[in-house]
Amino acid sequence: MTLQRLDSSALHRWERFAGEPVAAGAARAGRPWRARLLRVTRLAAWALLVASLPFLALVKVAVVLYERGGYPTALALAGGVACTTLVVTAYAAWAWHRFTGRVRLALVARSVALPLVVAYSAYALVYLSAGNAKSPQVRAYYASLHPLLRVALSTVILVDRDLVVTDLIRRPADYRTMGLPGNDGSLHYIQQDGYAHAVDLRTTGRSFVKNRLVQAYFWSMGFETLRHVGTADHLHVELPVR
Repeated sequence: MTLQRLDSSALHRWERFAGEPVAAGAARAGRPWRARLLRVTRLAAWALLVASLPFLALVKVAVVLYERGGYPTALALAGGVACTTLVVTAYAAWAWHRFTGRVRLALVARSVALPLVVAYSAYALVYLSAGNAKSPQVRAYYASLHPLLRVALSTVILVDRDLVVTDLIRRPADYRTMGLPGNDGSLHYIQQDGYAHAVDLRTTGRSFVKNRLVQAYFWSMGFETLRHVGTADHLHVELPVR
Protein backbone atom coordinates (compact mmCIF):
# COMPACT_ATOMS: atom_id res chain seq x y z
CA MET A 1 0.00 0.00 0.00
CA THR A 2 2.81 2.40 0.84
CA LEU A 3 4.55 1.59 -2.42
CA GLN A 4 1.36 2.26 -4.40
CA ARG A 5 0.91 5.67 -2.77
CA LEU A 6 4.48 6.63 -3.61
CA ASP A 7 4.07 5.54 -7.22
CA SER A 8 0.79 7.40 -7.56
CA SER A 9 2.25 10.57 -6.05
CA ALA A 10 5.32 10.46 -8.28
CA LEU A 11 3.19 9.87 -11.34
CA HIS A 12 0.96 12.82 -10.44
CA ARG A 13 3.95 15.14 -10.03
CA TRP A 14 5.52 13.98 -13.29
CA GLU A 15 2.31 14.65 -15.20
CA ARG A 16 2.06 18.13 -13.69
CA PHE A 17 5.68 19.06 -14.51
CA ALA A 18 5.63 17.47 -17.96
CA GLY A 19 2.35 19.10 -18.80
CA GLU A 20 3.56 22.65 -18.18
CA PRO A 21 6.05 22.85 -21.11
CA VAL A 22 3.50 21.18 -23.37
CA ALA A 23 0.85 23.67 -22.37
CA ALA A 24 3.25 26.59 -22.82
CA GLY A 25 4.30 25.30 -26.22
CA ALA A 26 0.68 24.86 -27.22
CA ALA A 27 -0.06 28.42 -26.13
CA ARG A 28 2.85 29.72 -28.18
CA ALA A 29 1.79 27.64 -31.15
CA GLY A 30 -1.68 29.07 -30.83
CA ARG A 31 -0.32 32.64 -31.17
CA PRO A 32 2.06 32.50 -34.17
CA TRP A 33 0.74 35.77 -35.56
CA ARG A 34 2.12 37.69 -32.57
CA ALA A 35 5.66 36.48 -33.16
CA ARG A 36 5.29 37.15 -36.89
CA LEU A 37 3.95 40.66 -36.26
CA LEU A 38 6.81 41.42 -33.86
CA ARG A 39 9.34 40.20 -36.41
CA VAL A 40 7.82 42.29 -39.20
CA THR A 41 7.69 45.36 -36.93
CA ARG A 42 11.35 44.99 -36.04
CA LEU A 43 12.35 44.59 -39.67
CA ALA A 44 10.30 47.64 -40.69
CA ALA A 45 11.82 49.75 -37.90
CA TRP A 46 15.31 48.64 -38.86
CA ALA A 47 14.71 49.37 -42.55
CA LEU A 48 13.33 52.82 -41.69
CA LEU A 49 16.37 53.61 -39.56
CA VAL A 50 18.82 52.47 -42.23
CA ALA A 51 17.03 54.44 -44.96
CA SER A 52 16.68 57.67 -42.96
CA LEU A 53 20.06 57.71 -41.20
CA PRO A 54 22.04 59.43 -44.01
CA PHE A 55 19.49 62.26 -44.28
CA LEU A 56 19.15 62.71 -40.53
CA ALA A 57 22.93 62.71 -40.11
CA LEU A 58 23.28 65.44 -42.74
CA VAL A 59 20.82 67.77 -41.00
CA LYS A 60 21.60 66.97 -37.37
CA VAL A 61 25.39 67.14 -37.63
CA ALA A 62 25.24 70.43 -39.55
CA VAL A 63 22.86 72.02 -37.02
CA VAL A 64 24.92 70.85 -34.05
CA LEU A 65 28.14 72.20 -35.57
CA TYR A 66 26.43 75.50 -36.30
CA GLU A 67 24.60 76.01 -33.00
CA ARG A 68 26.89 74.36 -30.46
CA GLY A 69 30.22 74.33 -32.24
CA GLY A 70 29.95 77.90 -33.47
CA TYR A 71 31.08 76.94 -36.97
CA PRO A 72 30.20 79.13 -39.95
CA THR A 73 27.29 77.92 -42.05
CA ALA A 74 29.48 76.62 -44.87
CA LEU A 75 31.72 74.60 -42.54
CA ALA A 76 28.76 73.27 -40.58
CA LEU A 77 27.10 72.07 -43.77
CA ALA A 78 30.41 70.58 -44.95
CA GLY A 79 30.61 68.66 -41.67
CA GLY A 80 27.12 67.27 -42.25
CA VAL A 81 28.07 66.28 -45.78
CA ALA A 82 31.23 64.56 -44.54
CA CYS A 83 29.33 62.59 -41.88
CA THR A 84 26.66 61.54 -44.36
CA THR A 85 29.34 60.52 -46.85
CA LEU A 86 30.78 58.17 -44.22
CA VAL A 87 27.38 56.59 -43.64
CA VAL A 88 26.68 56.14 -47.34
CA THR A 89 30.21 54.78 -47.84
CA ALA A 90 29.57 52.15 -45.17
CA TYR A 91 26.32 51.13 -46.86
CA ALA A 92 27.89 50.99 -50.33
CA ALA A 93 30.96 49.11 -49.07
CA TRP A 94 28.73 46.51 -47.43
CA ALA A 95 26.78 46.04 -50.68
CA TRP A 96 30.04 45.90 -52.68
CA HIS A 97 31.38 43.21 -50.37
CA ARG A 98 28.16 41.20 -50.65
CA PHE A 99 28.39 41.12 -54.44
CA THR A 100 32.15 40.95 -55.01
CA GLY A 101 33.61 39.66 -51.75
CA ARG A 102 35.99 42.63 -51.62
CA VAL A 103 36.00 45.97 -49.81
CA ARG A 104 37.08 49.08 -51.73
CA LEU A 105 36.37 51.92 -49.30
CA ALA A 106 38.31 54.61 -51.14
CA LEU A 107 36.77 53.75 -54.49
CA VAL A 108 33.24 53.56 -53.07
CA ALA A 109 33.61 56.85 -51.20
CA ARG A 110 35.06 58.70 -54.20
CA SER A 111 32.87 57.24 -56.94
CA VAL A 112 29.55 56.58 -55.19
CA ALA A 113 29.03 58.12 -51.76
CA LEU A 114 30.49 61.62 -52.19
CA PRO A 115 28.83 62.36 -55.55
CA LEU A 116 25.44 61.20 -54.23
CA VAL A 117 25.64 63.28 -51.05
CA VAL A 118 26.90 66.39 -52.83
CA ALA A 119 24.20 66.08 -55.51
CA TYR A 120 21.45 65.74 -52.91
CA SER A 121 22.78 68.69 -50.88
CA ALA A 122 22.90 70.88 -53.99
CA TYR A 123 19.35 69.86 -54.89
CA ALA A 124 18.12 70.65 -51.36
CA LEU A 125 19.77 74.08 -51.43
CA VAL A 126 18.38 75.30 -54.75
CA TYR A 127 15.07 73.56 -55.42
CA LEU A 128 11.61 73.87 -53.92
CA SER A 129 8.76 72.35 -55.88
CA ALA A 130 5.84 74.57 -56.84
CA GLY A 131 3.59 72.03 -55.16
CA ASN A 132 5.35 72.66 -51.85
CA ALA A 133 5.12 76.47 -52.01
CA LYS A 134 2.00 78.48 -51.27
CA SER A 135 2.78 80.97 -54.03
CA PRO A 136 5.40 81.76 -56.69
CA GLN A 137 6.66 84.53 -54.42
CA VAL A 138 7.42 82.05 -51.64
CA ARG A 139 9.26 79.85 -54.10
CA ALA A 140 11.23 82.82 -55.44
CA TYR A 141 12.45 83.65 -51.93
CA TYR A 142 13.61 80.10 -51.23
CA ALA A 143 17.29 80.93 -51.86
CA SER A 144 17.10 83.62 -49.14
CA LEU A 145 16.28 81.02 -46.47
CA HIS A 146 19.18 79.85 -44.31
CA PRO A 147 20.92 76.84 -45.96
CA LEU A 148 20.46 74.56 -42.94
CA LEU A 149 16.73 75.25 -42.95
CA ARG A 150 16.62 74.53 -46.68
CA VAL A 151 18.35 71.17 -46.25
CA ALA A 152 16.09 70.24 -43.33
CA LEU A 153 12.98 71.31 -45.24
CA SER A 154 13.91 69.35 -48.39
CA THR A 155 14.60 66.27 -46.28
CA VAL A 156 11.17 66.21 -44.64
CA ILE A 157 9.49 66.88 -47.99
CA LEU A 158 10.98 63.61 -49.26
CA VAL A 159 8.65 61.85 -46.82
CA ASP A 160 5.79 64.34 -46.57
CA ARG A 161 5.10 65.26 -50.19
CA ASP A 162 2.04 67.37 -49.25
CA LEU A 163 3.95 69.76 -47.00
CA VAL A 164 3.41 73.40 -48.02
CA VAL A 165 5.60 76.40 -47.16
CA THR A 166 3.33 79.38 -46.54
CA ASP A 167 5.83 82.11 -45.67
CA LEU A 168 9.57 82.76 -45.74
CA ILE A 169 10.69 86.37 -46.02
CA ARG A 170 8.94 89.31 -44.37
CA ARG A 171 9.51 93.03 -44.08
CA PRO A 172 8.16 95.35 -41.39
CA ALA A 173 5.45 96.58 -43.78
CA ASP A 174 4.22 93.00 -44.25
CA TYR A 175 3.04 92.85 -40.63
CA ARG A 176 0.89 95.93 -41.12
CA THR A 177 -0.52 94.48 -44.33
CA MET A 178 -1.50 91.30 -42.46
CA GLY A 179 -3.05 93.33 -39.65
CA LEU A 180 -0.46 92.16 -37.12
CA PRO A 181 1.65 94.22 -34.72
CA GLY A 182 5.23 94.84 -35.81
CA ASN A 183 7.88 92.39 -34.66
CA ASP A 184 11.38 93.85 -34.60
CA GLY A 185 12.92 90.53 -33.61
CA SER A 186 11.27 88.43 -36.32
CA LEU A 187 13.60 85.84 -37.82
CA HIS A 188 11.58 86.10 -41.02
CA TYR A 189 13.59 89.29 -41.65
CA ILE A 190 16.90 88.99 -43.47
CA GLN A 191 19.55 88.75 -40.76
CA GLN A 192 23.13 90.01 -40.75
CA ASP A 193 24.37 86.80 -42.38
CA GLY A 194 22.15 87.53 -45.41
CA TYR A 195 19.53 84.86 -44.72
CA ALA A 196 16.10 84.59 -43.14
CA HIS A 197 16.10 82.15 -40.24
CA ALA A 198 12.41 81.22 -40.10
CA VAL A 199 9.84 79.39 -42.21
CA ASP A 200 6.08 78.86 -41.78
CA LEU A 201 4.43 75.57 -42.74
CA ARG A 202 0.76 74.89 -43.40
CA THR A 203 -1.10 72.87 -40.78
CA THR A 204 -4.73 73.35 -41.83
CA GLY A 205 -6.24 70.50 -43.82
CA ARG A 206 -3.64 68.08 -42.49
CA SER A 207 -4.00 65.39 -39.87
CA PHE A 208 -2.97 65.94 -36.25
CA VAL A 209 -0.48 63.07 -36.53
CA LYS A 210 1.25 64.52 -39.60
CA ASN A 211 1.57 67.95 -38.02
CA ARG A 212 2.99 66.50 -34.82
CA LEU A 213 5.48 64.31 -36.66
CA VAL A 214 6.75 67.25 -38.72
CA GLN A 215 7.09 69.36 -35.58
CA ALA A 216 8.89 66.51 -33.77
CA TYR A 217 11.28 66.13 -36.70
CA PHE A 218 12.35 69.78 -36.71
CA TRP A 219 12.61 69.84 -32.91
CA SER A 220 14.75 66.70 -32.83
CA MET A 221 17.06 68.16 -35.48
CA GLY A 222 17.74 71.17 -33.25
CA PHE A 223 15.36 73.82 -34.61
CA GLU A 224 12.90 75.79 -32.52
CA THR A 225 9.25 75.22 -33.35
CA LEU A 226 6.02 76.96 -32.41
CA ARG A 227 2.47 76.13 -33.44
CA HIS A 228 0.57 79.40 -33.44
CA VAL A 229 -1.99 81.54 -35.22
CA GLY A 230 -1.06 84.72 -37.03
CA THR A 231 -3.14 85.17 -40.12
CA ALA A 232 -3.85 81.41 -40.03
CA ASP A 233 -2.91 78.33 -38.03
CA HIS A 234 0.62 77.26 -38.99
CA LEU A 235 3.84 75.74 -37.72
CA HIS A 236 6.66 78.24 -37.26
CA VAL A 237 10.19 76.79 -37.50
CA GLU A 238 13.30 78.85 -36.87
CA LEU A 239 17.06 78.53 -36.56
CA PRO A 240 18.39 80.79 -33.79
CA VAL A 241 20.82 83.48 -34.85
CA ARG A 242 24.24 83.13 -33.24
